[in-house]
Amino acid sequence: MDGILPLWKPKGWTSHDCVAKLRRLYGTKKVGHTGTLDPEVEGVLPICIGQATKLVPYLTDTKKTYIAEVTLGASTETEDSFGAPVEQVAVQEDFSAARVQQVLEGFIGDIVQIPPMYSAVKVKGKRLYEYAREGLTVNRPERTVHVERIQLLSDILKEGDCIRFCFLVECGKGTYVRTLCVNIGEKLGYPAHMSGLVRTKTGAFDKNRSYTIEEVERAKERNEHLDLLLPLSEGVAHLEKIEADADMAARVFHGQKLKMPEKLHGTKQFRIQQDEKLLAIYQPHPSEAGMTKPAKVFHYEQD
Repeated sequence: MDGILPLWKPKGWTSHDCVAKLRRLYGTKKVGHTGTLDPEVEGVLPICIGQATKLVPYLTDTKKTYIAEVTLGASTETEDSFGAPVEQVAVQEDFSAARVQQVLEGFIGDIVQIPPMYSAVKVKGKRLYEYAREGLTVNRPERTVHVERIQLLSDILKEGDCIRFCFLVECGKGTYVRTLCVNIGEKLGYPAHMSGLVRTKTGAFDKNRSYTIEEVERAKERNEHLDLLLPLSEGVAHLEKIEADADMAARVFHGQKLKMPEKLHGTKQFRIQQDEKLLAIYQPHPSEAGMTKPAKVFHYEQD
């Protein structure tokens, strides 16, 4: 029972809730998620089962795509719509779509973010949200994140003293979309917060390929839940692939070193497969130039 279940996490569930539910449905403790989604957020959450749990770090590192809604004219403690209000300023001006898109495009590339106080980032061994709940504010380490693409998706709507609009963002690991919404507001001259968020894609997994909890439960009733699992290779589709012959497969199985494949540049990890079955993930050897060593090796029962 090894594979990846592309789950559509529902609102109101924590990522841990999803893992606990799928442990019961699949009858195994070897279940892990690939990047926490806040309870109020729905979207794609790949779940790794069996040997696929070895792939969790690789899926966590993949690009994510979100559709976010930002509300201009009000900020909150948590930078989303569930926190206590901090500042409110009536939005008097009309923003054109062209101006908003221009501001959004200013965030493309590497940007520096400061994690929100209500986040799971650790400072001095304690999570920031724990400090926040005690009414404390601490210095937070800056982090550089990458925004690949950002695009205005909706009309700019007036709602009382606020305006709101939706945008799509494709970004790398560690990006706080809440903070991005606040920063967008700053560029437009108003306090802001994230008023909605959906994750539509993680790595190779998108909404169209995902299953709801209810769909997994119905498949379980028909004893077809294993059919929902995707092969391990799908979880590392972003890594360069090397196809193994019988000799290479035997060496990989025993965890041996291999020469760096000629078609690779020698700086990144790559995957080794045989007949679409993921055998291992290899990486450059730290002390032997031109050689590689296994980072992960996968073992299968003989057919």
